[in-house]
Amino acid sequence: MLIIINAAMRIVSGVCVAIFFVIMSLSAAAANEYSAGGTTSVIGAVNTYTVTNSNESLIELARKFDLGYNEITNANADLDPFVPGEAKSVLIPSSWVLPDVEARSGIVINLSELRLYYFFKLGSDARVLTFPIGIGSEGTDTPVGTFRVMEKILHPAWHVPESIRKEKPDLPLVVPPGPDNPLGSHALRLSLPSILIHGTNRPFAIGRKASHGCIRLYPEDIPKLFSMVPKEVPVRIVRQPVKVGWGDGKVYIEVHGDSGMESEDFLTNALSLLAKKHLLGKVSSIKLLKAINDKSGLPVDISQDAAPEGTPAGNSHQKQPLREDLQDKNLFLLL
Repeated sequence: MLIIINAAMRIVSGVCVAIFFVIMSLSAAAANEYSAGGTTSVIGAVNTYTVTNSNESLIELARKFDLGYNEITNANADLDPFVPGEAKSVLIPSSWVLPDVEARSGIVINLSELRLYYFFKLGSDARVLTFPIGIGSEGTDTPVGTFRVMEKILHPAWHVPESIRKEKPDLPLVVPPGPDNPLGSHALRLSLPSILIHGTNRPFAIGRKASHGCIRLYPEDIPKLFSMVPKEVPVRIVRQPVKVGWGDGKVYIEVHGDSGMESEDFLTNALSLLAKKHLLGKVSSIKLLKAINDKSGLPVDISQDAAPEGTPAGNSHQKQPLREDLQDKNLFLLL
């Protein structure tokens, strides 16, 4: 009888441990998963973190909160990224306006913000997972376009391209799976065969333009994406330095300084997007101009404030709401 009881207790203990790890896994997956249904197009929330260890850097905090190097340094421009300082308050920019796409399905990669979004259905509920990424450096830019996931590779070997071997002739023809493999533990090959979405052995490169065109994820992020994405899922790679959206009854704009789009007219872009989404009449021109000038990379509320009670008509302290038919920036600047 004692043997039977001990065996049963071992089984129960094993089940409890298994349940614990399943719960932990689900919690980790849910940390960057949000609802993508309805009319809301702003997800997440901006938080703060107080540095408790003098050895903590913004690079480590970026990984801790699943952010890219670009996101955490842009949000904390006044802090030293390597030694922010003990007891310093760090802004954690875990809020985003969803990219402007015709249909919220499959993978969307926005090069301007170095972030990947995976839209999927959980039953009838529309959901989105989002991850920071690393992309191609200047001269080996990640291409814009519409592709599909053609192959899923577990423990990929890296067949070193000839162009890279010319730069680094000491590299072998093939780097086997393992800690020295820059593809990491998982890879998704796209319909453009030279481009993969994969892990990395250089996590500090997430949030940077440092690859030869592929899209890199943190080592802990790529298994989540790999497990959820089926073959043939569409992959849209876009360049959207300006995004606008609606959430909690307010209009938001998110503007990124994209070094590959210096000639982009951000104001015209913003006005066009606001008109497309029928939001021009709800926007403060002063707030809009400031957000475009700041390029903070954060969702910024640009809603027209309600006039204080008792304020005479036409006596508001800010410019009038933008007309729905206004898309010409020259007319806009005259208002």
